[in-house]
Amino acid sequence: MLRAEWTRFRSARGWVLAVAASVLVTVSLGLLIAGGARTTCVTGKGEGPCPAPLVGPDGTAVKDKYYFVHQPLKGNGSITARVSGMTGQIRLPDAVPGVRNIKEGVVPWAKAGLLVRQSLKQGTPYAAVMLTGDHGVRMQYNYVHDVAGGPHNGPQWLRLTRSGDTITGQESDDGKTWTEVGTVKLTGLPETVEIGLFATSPGALWDMAKAFASATAAFDQIELRGANGSWRRDDVGVSMESDGKTPHHPGGVVESGGKLIVTGGGDIGPATVEGGLRADLMLIGGAVGLIPMLVAAVTFFTTEHRRGLIRNSPPAEPHPARLLVAKAAVVGVVASVAGLVTSGVVVPAGLAMLRANRNPIQPITLGTELRVIVGYAALTAAAAVLALGLAALVKRAVVAIGLAIALVVVPYLLATAGLAPWLLVITPAAGFAITQSVPTFAHVDVDPSLLGGYYPLPPWAGLAVTWGYAAFALGIAIAAYRRKVPR
Repeated sequence: MLRAEWTRFRSARGWVLAVAASVLVTVSLGLLIAGGARTTCVTGKGEGPCPAPLVGPDGTAVKDKYYFVHQPLKGNGSITARVSGMTGQIRLPDAVPGVRNIKEGVVPWAKAGLLVRQSLKQGTPYAAVMLTGDHGVRMQYNYVHDVAGGPHNGPQWLRLTRSGDTITGQESDDGKTWTEVGTVKLTGLPETVEIGLFATSPGALWDMAKAFASATAAFDQIELRGANGSWRRDDVGVSMESDGKTPHHPGGVVESGGKLIVTGGGDIGPATVEGGLRADLMLIGGAVGLIPMLVAAVTFFTTEHRRGLIRNSPPAEPHPARLLVAKAAVVGVVASVAGLVTSGVVVPAGLAMLRANRNPIQPITLGTELRVIVGYAALTAAAAVLALGLAALVKRAVVAIGLAIALVVVPYLLATAGLAPWLLVITPAAGFAITQSVPTFAHVDVDPSLLGGYYPLPPWAGLAVTWGYAAFALGIAIAAYRRKVPR
């Protein structure tokens, strides 16, 4: 039966051409995007190609910019301080052209607290305990890890303790009773590290863009154990204006009445957008490319249904439910092979084109690249099986094609435009999450758009949603045919 259905599929030129069109559309759009991408940056040397993304200890693209008031710590020790207040400035869209619109306030992930790190070199291992703008106390380390503490937004005592490679973060409401926030191990931490106070703030986010924001924190009740030198001041990661000499949005520190008032801008964390172009952008045309595949899957059923080949067959003929299963198997295999060819060509070829044009690329491991490629093949198969299942339920090609496009393609296009991203949770379009090449981190605010790399579900969970819809539609259709034709 499977062989007969496969022969029937490949013998129809229209279906074969639809599959070929699906591959061609997605590959063409992906390579068009890759070939047209030109990223430039303005540095102290003028405008030119952007530098390669800064990479953290685990190979993730990271941001590492903050103002640091610190001392060297040799061996074990600790630092304790109270963050007595945090303020900030946010630049909003200009109400009057040419007149900067600055307001007082802090963004949700503004950070101020205590930090210990291997060295001042950007991208090196670190651990920090901090007060945030709107997420309470956190302990973060090595850029991608985040541990929640108490939901405090007012004055808070913080403590960071080093014992060998182990760093412990604590918080306290009164400086007497302490609660552990987290303990981490920074393997290979040198004998002498830098320990101190920091402040930073990611940009204000609106309309798929970020604008400058800064955070200012007042530290008092400062106590150092194991270090007793003078304070050093460093604006880590500060960039220069086009003249190569003037710092761009510099931070600073002011000593006043036993307080250190530290101001900084930037961020310490994953660079989900700023870290370069992503591999999944090569598959941004995948939703449009799926349309011919959905049409082929639907008509593979409805064409023969109109001819009476899938109906109440006599006992000598194969049961319609078995025919439906065979058709689903053929469609699924054909779609998966087409999807594998598509992603297997456009992802590596597109990345090669981006690199040839000197664009910064988000780091991607071989495992992640393979998951994107194979995952897209599985998504294509699930969408095709879903379309066939819908055709078996409604029996009308136009209606089934419309339903399949409405469930799979339209939500993806809306999410790409930043509209209704929640549709990628409850519709079969959730499966596009399998193509995500850069994780979504809870401690990084991003615009809820696929262009910004935002997927509301993890990769495999999203794919499971699509396959769940496919299995449900096909299962209902099979059950209906079994009831219709008794044996």
